[in-house]
Amino acid sequence: MLSEPTASPEPASRTRGRLLALLLLVASPVCAEYLQAYDPASTGDAAALLTGLLVLAPLYGAPALLVREIAVRAGLHWTGILALAGAFGVLQAGVVDQSLFATSYLGYDSWDDQLMPTFVAPLGLGAASALNFLVGHAVWSFAAPIALVEGMERTRRPWLRVPGLATAAVLYVLAAVLVWSDVRDSGSDQASAGQLAGALVVAGLLVVVAWTFGRRSLPVPTDARVPRPSVVLGVVLVAAVGYSLVPPTWAGVAVGVGILTLTGVVVTHWSRSAHWDARRVAAVAGSAVVARALVGFASVSEMTPRPPGGFVQNTVLLALSLALVAAATRGRRGARQ
Repeated sequence: MLSEPTASPEPASRTRGRLLALLLLVASPVCAEYLQAYDPASTGDAAALLTGLLVLAPLYGAPALLVREIAVRAGLHWTGILALAGAFGVLQAGVVDQSLFATSYLGYDSWDDQLMPTFVAPLGLGAASALNFLVGHAVWSFAAPIALVEGMERTRRPWLRVPGLATAAVLYVLAAVLVWSDVRDSGSDQASAGQLAGALVVAGLLVVVAWTFGRRSLPVPTDARVPRPSVVLGVVLVAAVGYSLVPPTWAGVAVGVGILTLTGVVVTHWSRSAHWDARRVAAVAGSAVVARALVGFASVSEMTPRPPGGFVQNTVLLALSLALVAAATRGRRGARQ
């Protein structure tokens, strides 16, 4: 009896790549906007959350896909990925929605409480808000989702072809224009020409960093032992929760920068070992995502009135985050990242 023909591995591989790209397209906006549950208008409202993805997926997911695909094709390691993620974060906060420079924004009552304690008048921004927006976008909107979804891949390879990349770029531009127009029409502050120019310069410098330092050969790996992925996740989770809870004051900025610096030094030290792999990278990213999901419970508890479905949303997203982290940290071994 003749056996049935088996499917070609190449189409199956392309299909898997497209599915992972789709997962990243959705995971990125969820990590960026929904885990923290900061918006009373949509928190707990499943219809509003799903409808919001029509704009948020192109706004966050498309740049995450572009960063990931550019990194694979250009041979960028994580220095380059973080730099490109930071560049898109600067564009998002400084140019697209301009929240970085707004003294009032979309009617949020607590905006002054976040902005004024660390307001730097010559720059027209709050230091605490800048740290929150720029690190938040670089890590939670882009880098962490990339690391988690990439952790589910067997080999590091492109997921999209040129038409897919072009589509992602067009969707991003359309979403960015839509958000910019909506913020402008809402009466929120608009950035000055100098502020816009400064944001574009910083974004450009980060691209240069990605294309230089992000492509340099990594140091010869050491044979030092590194913690198991579960230990990496636990250690960085403590740091991520601590960072998420710092107050918007100058002392909070100092503590936040200290936590980021110490965590960066420790993770960089671990990553120099030959035993550092994609599972541990995913553990670092997973700790950030789980931390933000946990902080979402505190956000909902402080809302007045409390959204009826808020805690349900938090619980579902926390469970999905843990499932994604578990899948990513059980992925490929032995690939130094």
